[in-house]
Amino acid sequence: MNCGRRFGKTTLAVEEIKGKVLAKKVRVCYIAPTYQQARDIAWELMSKEFEPIIIKKNESRLEIECYNLKESTSLIFLRGWESIETLRGQQFDFIVIDEVAMMKNFWLYWQEVIRPTLTDTKGEVMFISTPKGFNHFYDLYNLENTDLDFKSFHFTSYDNPYLPIDELNKAKQELTEDRFAQEYLADFRKTEGLVYKEFSRQLHLYEKLPEKIWVEKVIAIDFGFTNPTAQLFIYRDRDNNFYIDEEWYKSRQTNDQIFEWTLIKKPNKVYADPEAPEKIEEGRRKHLNMMEVIKTKDSVIQGINKIRELLKQNRLFINKQCLNLIWEFETYAYPDKKSSRNESEVPIKENDHALDALRYYILMVIMQMPNLRVKTTPYISVNPITGY
Repeated sequence: MNCGRRFGKTTLAVEEIKGKVLAKKVRVCYIAPTYQQARDIAWELMSKEFEPIIIKKNESRLEIECYNLKESTSLIFLRGWESIETLRGQQFDFIVIDEVAMMKNFWLYWQEVIRPTLTDTKGEVMFISTPKGFNHFYDLYNLENTDLDFKSFHFTSYDNPYLPIDELNKAKQELTEDRFAQEYLADFRKTEGLVYKEFSRQLHLYEKLPEKIWVEKVIAIDFGFTNPTAQLFIYRDRDNNFYIDEEWYKSRQTNDQIFEWTLIKKPNKVYADPEAPEKIEEGRRKHLNMMEVIKTKDSVIQGINKIRELLKQNRLFINKQCLNLIWEFETYAYPDKKSSRNESEVPIKENDHALDALRYYILMVIMQMPNLRVKTTPYISVNPITGY
């Protein structure tokens, strides 16, 4: 459900939940970006709507038990995305993910936590949001083109007959064209303040790795635990073009689990975050050629500028299957726009795990080639008569 602001997304979600819990015995979960938003956005509305059939409710845990038409009971849970790990091992018949475009590390938690909770029940999900750039919500919205289990719907703020038209038109005059189109018309536009505004799906994504002579095949790692560990498998050709062919993006992984994937790929070198020396040493014990990245005062800005340069030159390419890296390229942003942005300003520290791994490689390899240019193969002409 791709909807403009004040369309009535939460009201619609509550009505869908009402239909599910009345029909039969079900377990339902409503997920907001944060626990507090779940309380502020949906709890009061649900408590009011379900009051005639409520058996009991726990306001501190945001849980409701209610009767249904089958003379049985249904359970409703309200949760925040920041504690999504608590849903591991549970099962649900229906899930609503509200403002899904705001969810960090969406693909990771969808695949590892939420999707498994629906397996036993063949459960359903409503993804509902206002868009935020071309991120994971854009990909979800377009899944109906390739997966028959998905169906997409689009509504603007003007489709809500209870909103005053003059207020919507006033907002149109006050906001930038892109901001109004995104927030009120639910149109997918590039996020304002993007770091990598040069990134284009049309220009920089590919499906199959080309057949080339590769100078090196490396892995770049940004270690994490609660935040995901991100690994990128990168190919570099003789013309210094770079192909990121695979990603490994997981949270709460042990060293053995991390390096199992690394060893399978058999890279020439592994570029790793120097802030995890014990993990680097563990990789060396496993006979990996670990390269400790050297960080400088301006390394973040330098790495960003070099990646932007490669994007402009059409020399950095990403496999379409690297969903998390693509998502980070399309959401990694600076703080809210100021009247003038300092060139040394550092982006917000989020949506950057795979990008950090890429930046480490950029710093250690590409930055050693300050005059990096596309190599050209000399053209040799032979006179057919003289042979010279």
